[in-house]
Amino acid sequence: MMNLRAHLRSAGASLLAMAILSSPPVALAVDPASALVSKRTASDVTIDPQAEAVVRGACKWLASQQQPGGNWTGAPHSVAFTSYALMAFMAAGHLPGEGEHGKVVARGLKYVLDNCRPDGFIAAANDEVKMYGHGIATIALGEMYGQTGDIAIKPKLARAIKLIIDSQNNEGGWRYKPVKADADISVTVLQVVALRVAKNSGIDVPQATIDKAVEYVRRCYNKDQQGFSYQPGGGAGWARTAAAIYSLQVCGQYDDPLVLNGSKYLFDKWSGDREWYTYGAFYAAPAQYMIGGDTWKRWYTQVSAELMKSVKRQGDMSYWTPIGGNGQNNIYSTSVYTMILAMPYHYVPLYQR
Repeated sequence: MMNLRAHLRSAGASLLAMAILSSPPVALAVDPASALVSKRTASDVTIDPQAEAVVRGACKWLASQQQPGGNWTGAPHSVAFTSYALMAFMAAGHLPGEGEHGKVVARGLKYVLDNCRPDGFIAAANDEVKMYGHGIATIALGEMYGQTGDIAIKPKLARAIKLIIDSQNNEGGWRYKPVKADADISVTVLQVVALRVAKNSGIDVPQATIDKAVEYVRRCYNKDQQGFSYQPGGGAGWARTAAAIYSLQVCGQYDDPLVLNGSKYLFDKWSGDREWYTYGAFYAAPAQYMIGGDTWKRWYTQVSAELMKSVKRQGDMSYWTPIGGNGQNNIYSTSVYTMILAMPYHYVPLYQR
């Protein structure tokens, strides 16, 4: 699946992202090969032929589910689910106008762009106006812009980022609405990741915004349980811990002891109550990937085995129902699980340190 052109595109995008990111600084005199095969990216973790077939089948299934308008699913989360689907296609190496699903990706991108409002908020007219959808849509646009350089994306991406910066609350986090109110870790992580993507793409993000976000995430740590809570002072949870340690990493805090504690928490709770599994898995995988080495190898081995066991077949297509339920739909679960399974391709610059 990884042809030479796609491999070079991935390598170039990853190196550009690392060069642009200002914290921590990255030396520009870096060998492309060593950057991709470093211990941190754990490139010795590969995707086997059976999993490759599932990724291809999942992309075919997602393509078959796209609506005539370019979106996936209708209200109230059409922009959000469309953005998750776009991330899945990018993780598998598909960009607008390129590859087997290039037209599908182009239509999806146009749908998201068409729903960028003048004030910077991204949501369809009949969607719920929540920062969850805005966050993932901004992430998808940032990755598309970083990999394609499409000038139609940049001004809308910049407005979406400005809205995130302007709506950060006094604690350093975000919640459901784009206003300076309260905050929680589940909404905050999406905004923080969006800021990282924007910074990778050359859009200015104030360091004070990042610093305040780090402070908020750290306040959500429950030292007695060695995991992270939904809000400061609460009990630790699996998905919340995944979101928190990924938030710290995308803010440059790769070696923070809380990241390593959180990583251990995710392993320890693997066989326990993994509430909101799909949501947590979306963050747990890149968090463990950024730690790299044996941590990522162990994580990918167990998560890919679970995904391969639970995948559904429909001819040559593959899809998933949500593991653990939690009321989400098959578009969301298939998008997230495809991204995870395809991570050894290294196509998404966001997942690089």
